[in-house]
Amino acid sequence: MSSVNPEGSHTPLPKAGRAATTGVKVLMAGLGGKLALASSVTMVLLFGMVFVLLMGLGLIMNSENPGLGLAIAIVGTVIFNGVVFFLSPFLMDLTQRWLYGTRWVSLEEVRQQSPESARVIEQVCRDRKLKQPKLGLIDDQNPTAFTYGSLPDTARLVVSRGLFTYLDDDEAATVYAHELGHIVHWDFALMTLAATMIQIMYLIYVFGRRMSRGGGDNKAKDAAQTLAIAAYVFYVIGTYLMLYLSRTREYFADHFAAETTGNPNALSRALVKIAYGIVEEGQRQKEPSRLLEGTRALGIYDAKSATSTGNAYRVAASPDRIGRVFLWDLFNPWGWWMELNSTHPLTGKRVRALSTYAEQLGLDIEFDMGRVVQEGNRLSKQRLYGNFAADIVLYLAEPIGLGVGVIVGILTPIPWGFLTGGLIGLGVGILVKRTVMYPDFNNAPAKDVLTLMSDPYASPLRGQPAKLDGKLIGRGDAGYTFGSDLKLQDKTGMIFLRYSSRFGPIGNFLFGARQVKSLIDTSGNAVGWFRRGIAPWMDLVRYTSGGKVIDSYHRFWSLILGIGCIVVAIALPIFLPPMSAL
Repeated sequence: MSSVNPEGSHTPLPKAGRAATTGVKVLMAGLGGKLALASSVTMVLLFGMVFVLLMGLGLIMNSENPGLGLAIAIVGTVIFNGVVFFLSPFLMDLTQRWLYGTRWVSLEEVRQQSPESARVIEQVCRDRKLKQPKLGLIDDQNPTAFTYGSLPDTARLVVSRGLFTYLDDDEAATVYAHELGHIVHWDFALMTLAATMIQIMYLIYVFGRRMSRGGGDNKAKDAAQTLAIAAYVFYVIGTYLMLYLSRTREYFADHFAAETTGNPNALSRALVKIAYGIVEEGQRQKEPSRLLEGTRALGIYDAKSATSTGNAYRVAASPDRIGRVFLWDLFNPWGWWMELNSTHPLTGKRVRALSTYAEQLGLDIEFDMGRVVQEGNRLSKQRLYGNFAADIVLYLAEPIGLGVGVIVGILTPIPWGFLTGGLIGLGVGILVKRTVMYPDFNNAPAKDVLTLMSDPYASPLRGQPAKLDGKLIGRGDAGYTFGSDLKLQDKTGMIFLRYSSRFGPIGNFLFGARQVKSLIDTSGNAVGWFRRGIAPWMDLVRYTSGGKVIDSYHRFWSLILGIGCIVVAIALPIFLPPMSAL
């Protein structure tokens, strides 16, 4: 294992070793129970929601066949999903070949690239009495791996050539073991079934909404409206349950790989080095990888979250520095919130779980997550959770301002007070949000990418003014020729710069079409507001290269809207008739 320091030389990082034997059982801390239990509970909840909705639908039917359209839609959905379920391997084969040039390889070709990976495939198929999955290879240097199919005997296991470029033999083997875990656990079958249940909930929501707007008995229409609301609530809950199930199955696939190979440290290394490979390839390519974008939900790693981990590995001389970027994953409340909307757990949490498996196997730990956790426990909880609460209020600034303004307006004798007060409150809310999200940048301190990404208190809302010196290396929009966002590379890593024109989407398009190409490969400094989400980014204020200056206007429209609301509110009493005249 090696890393690249700021000067570009390679510094070896020691490997901690592996278990003497494979197949040793390790406990899963924090997840509890078995995968079957987690899957069963989730599926029972999804089926229960659908059952309740169908029962509610039956109670409001007041004619012979009011639900015929819904019944046809549900049956059609089930049949369609059933057909797609069994045909999906073949449809995906065509798609994979067309989009990414996937070719099928023999086990011997895999053995030439990674002997241990071939041994793991043979071992799992033999021990689990599993038919060897169809093995695919994509000639793309972005490291990734994914599995798809309908049943275990029709599974496909595809990796990119970049996996062998960036990973050592034992690390690639743990990735194969992880993907085999998905096959053994029937993950794609369960996820297809869960998706079908959620689609049915949405169909019931649409049907209930249409019934509530149609003719007929008002009581039945009210009941249908209630059903539609319940169906939509269940649909949202079901979506989050499916995401939870997806994240849980990633944890269990990691666990399977740790037990199968006896080498959880190698999988930790693999996750970090995959992130590193994604960042490295992103620096070489003018456009983001369509492979990573197209397989984001399928892949072993969410490419959107690769930036911070990959940058840390690129410059770190020891795993301790890499661990610092995991503080945000483990302790910032925004990390928990962002993960709710993701198919994959945050990297820091996966590495932490793998470290506990290494401890159980009596191995030294390469990424000392215990030390990271100790450092995290010393963070100011008041600051972490106080900032998060303030961010929530900030996010709701416009409706809060509107509501307060309406109430104040009602309590005053001003004509049309509720409307005037509401507009003034809305305008004030917009301006307050603008001020906090985009603070003064004139004295923005000089920073580097890794330092910004190592800040555990970083927020996606409250911008941190910063100045970065680096080189523009490409566009930030996946597969979009006229994208206006950019990628900046400094000595410690890469970050996305988001551009905003005063003329809105049209201005962004024109900037992407006319100017971005000439900016790529130029060196200069960028001033903006750093933000941290699943992927860190900077809202650009100004980019300066030589005598050329590019200005970006993220605050422009919020200023116009905020002042506009207040001006309209002041002018309203002049143009509207007195309330007494109505």
